[in-house]
Amino acid sequence: MGTNTAESLARWAWSYEPDAQDLALADRSLRDTLAVTLAARHHEVAALAAPLPEAARWAAVGHVLDFDDVHVESTSHVSVVIVAATLAAAGDARAYLAGAGVMTRLGMSLGWPHYAAGWHATCTQGAPAAAVAAGVALGLPPDRLATAMALALPAAGGVQAAFGTHGKALQVGFAAEAGVRAARLARAGATADPRALDVWLGLVGGLNTGTGAGPDDRLAVAGGLAIKLHPCCYAMQRPIAAIRELQEGHGHIAPADVIRIQVTTPEASMQPLIHDRPRTGLESKFSMPYAIATALLDGFPDFTSFTDTAVGRAEARRLMAATEIVRTPGGDGLLSGEVDILMELADGNVLRTSLTQPPGSPLRPPAPDDLARKFAACGADVSRLLGGVSWSSAPDLLASALRNLP
Repeated sequence: MGTNTAESLARWAWSYEPDAQDLALADRSLRDTLAVTLAARHHEVAALAAPLPEAARWAAVGHVLDFDDVHVESTSHVSVVIVAATLAAAGDARAYLAGAGVMTRLGMSLGWPHYAAGWHATCTQGAPAAAVAAGVALGLPPDRLATAMALALPAAGGVQAAFGTHGKALQVGFAAEAGVRAARLARAGATADPRALDVWLGLVGGLNTGTGAGPDDRLAVAGGLAIKLHPCCYAMQRPIAAIRELQEGHGHIAPADVIRIQVTTPEASMQPLIHDRPRTGLESKFSMPYAIATALLDGFPDFTSFTDTAVGRAEARRLMAATEIVRTPGGDGLLSGEVDILMELADGNVLRTSLTQPPGSPLRPPAPDDLARKFAACGADVSRLLGGVSWSSAPDLLASALRNLP
């Protein structure tokens, strides 16, 4: 055991050996991350990120659609950061899992108050965790892994004010690249004080100084990784699913018949939804009123639902204006409590529904059909490109797919 958090985590990561369940998680995470990255390869962010190093480019493109997986307990997108860092350092499933385990441990140490304060936790805990993933891939011993985490801390930033702009995806890319850069510097002999991680945890609101990570601990991806079925913020998955279930229970609800909607939800579940009246496709991915509108208009929202054109639809604007959000106090995560929806129709009927866990959440794991539908939405050629993909072949796949794109 180390005498500080960085050394403790480094020893855990160095000694960690995955079991069959861990390896299955790694395989799903690799495929899910590659699918959403390939789906975004023609997005304008891909062109903006073209001059960046591999890890930054891959993570930024992989995150821009907001379709990548989420670790609910730490409110962070684990795989898009850790897969990119692992692949850039020529790592394998074990390197990914070690980095993912460190990222979730850091995130749970920081806790909900860190996210609620406005930090983009994917970036803050992602940078030192990416250093572990890349460091394991590079074969660093525990003392060098701890040093790499300390070297990554200057880049452990990112704020929620970036949500709805290119900055959100780009700052995720910066975090992944910072970890790879730190690991390479540590391998080259750069020095840093591992105790800096504990200082940093205190500065950014960590609940405790230490994660209790020992060499016998398991992966600690508590509750598992949530898979998104719609390309938008995870806080929108539950209200979208609630509207879909309401449609299934009452038959098709014509959007034109809806005159008023009231959404009651814990205040915590609204934390990242900062755009009540989105103007762009990127902003619409962080809007509760638009979650309701797109679910009613599009049934199963997909990429076409989150474009500038889709947000500008007259009926979408009307439905957003007809939606009232009631925030109940408290909550400690995006899936705190439940969402309650009341919908008043022109004929006087009032429909109600509630939902606690959306499909794809750790407590409602995605069915094979859900994953197949997601991969299909990512493009007709994605399944073909992912056929037989491995950790060793994935870097060439990404490099080829993102090469010379406008």
